[in-house]
Amino acid sequence: MSKTLVSIALWALGGWLLGAWLGAATGWAVFALGLLMMVLISGLQLSRIARWVRAIDEPPPPSVGPWDEILAPIYRKLKQNRLDLQDRARNFHRALLAAEALPDGALTLAPDKSLQWCNQTAASHLGLDLERDRGHSILNIVRAPEFARYASQDTWDQPLILHLGSDMQARTLSLHLAPYGVGQFLMVTRDITQIERLENTRKDFVANVSHEMRTPLTVLLGFVETLQDLPDDALTEAQRRHYLDLMAQQAHNMQALVADLLTLSSLESTPNQEGGPVSIAALSRTAQAQAQALSGGQHVFDVHLDETLRIRGQDTELASAIGNLLTNAVRYTPAGGTITVRWEPTPDGGAAYRVLDTGIGIDPTDIPRLTERFFRADRGRSRATGGTGLGLAIAKHVALRHEATLDIQSTLGKGSVFSILFPAARVCAPAGHAEPAPPPARAA
Repeated sequence: MSKTLVSIALWALGGWLLGAWLGAATGWAVFALGLLMMVLISGLQLSRIARWVRAIDEPPPPSVGPWDEILAPIYRKLKQNRLDLQDRARNFHRALLAAEALPDGALTLAPDKSLQWCNQTAASHLGLDLERDRGHSILNIVRAPEFARYASQDTWDQPLILHLGSDMQARTLSLHLAPYGVGQFLMVTRDITQIERLENTRKDFVANVSHEMRTPLTVLLGFVETLQDLPDDALTEAQRRHYLDLMAQQAHNMQALVADLLTLSSLESTPNQEGGPVSIAALSRTAQAQAQALSGGQHVFDVHLDETLRIRGQDTELASAIGNLLTNAVRYTPAGGTITVRWEPTPDGGAAYRVLDTGIGIDPTDIPRLTERFFRADRGRSRATGGTGLGLAIAKHVALRHEATLDIQSTLGKGSVFSILFPAARVCAPAGHAEPAPPPARAA
């Protein structure tokens, strides 16, 4: 505005000077011409400003006269606002990425409990499709009466444990609603299926251990109380020896149970190690001597061992697995039966340790459960022979720690075959041959 006033004043001064020299008419004409030129220039400047307004993100046009002082702060403010919006957009995008990376599911709900947004974890937990389900009530998506009751509350101090699906597809979710913003709600979902299974396994394990320990302890306590209450001369030396032998047997059963529990705990809690070359044939001969002692000459052992075949692993763990397979065969094979042991290479370059028996066999429905802790296909026979119910669970853990599999084949009444199948990567080169170079580490 100051520039415009100065321009008008200069034209007026010029017109007055020319009017004094050439006459008033000339002075007024010059002044009018000046004003007309100012109007034309102002119109041109306004047209340039109008074109800039249609592309306002671009810098304003230069040299637009008095409009420079107005447009410059407007453009600076627009530029700052644009930078602020970009910064907020980046922050919002980072927040969305962080929400997508959460291990828990997250959903935002409108005041009417309709779905506004969810991350991929929540979509997986609840089977959501954001494009399809956006705007629909969460009560129509999660159709469970307990969830409807939970969502209708005014406050949510505790999460809801919701069981969805059935059988192998069953899933347990922890859902927690919380208000946020203005009338909106945030729901957090967490998959606790594995945690619940582990908790149930722990409870079952504690119950089974208590039950397994109670039987020998009850027998021991009964004999001890009997010996304490009876006079010294009430029992003959043979009877007293018989009682002591039974007590020792129960004590040995408890000792075996504790030893197997410690072995299983060690396998589950210690980190897996590669180990060195192990002669399975030597371990098998040691385990066979123990199995023959348990058999007491009642079984025939047919042994075929490849003395040159070795694998890379932990000898103590492998000895435990082999010993459990052999003693298991002795316990479940009637007197006069044959137990066959084979240690041999497999066509795929791996190795297999097999224990075949002519025992009582296993019902096909029981085979999937044989490696469960304390599961016994024939409880009476296992207890009579001193089994703890943990041998096959130990064998399975050892196999897994050596990248192997425990395979069980059985025909009821005819016998069973228990095999530990080692992959080719675990087989060592024969003596006198160079070990193959380990594969190069894969880039992360």
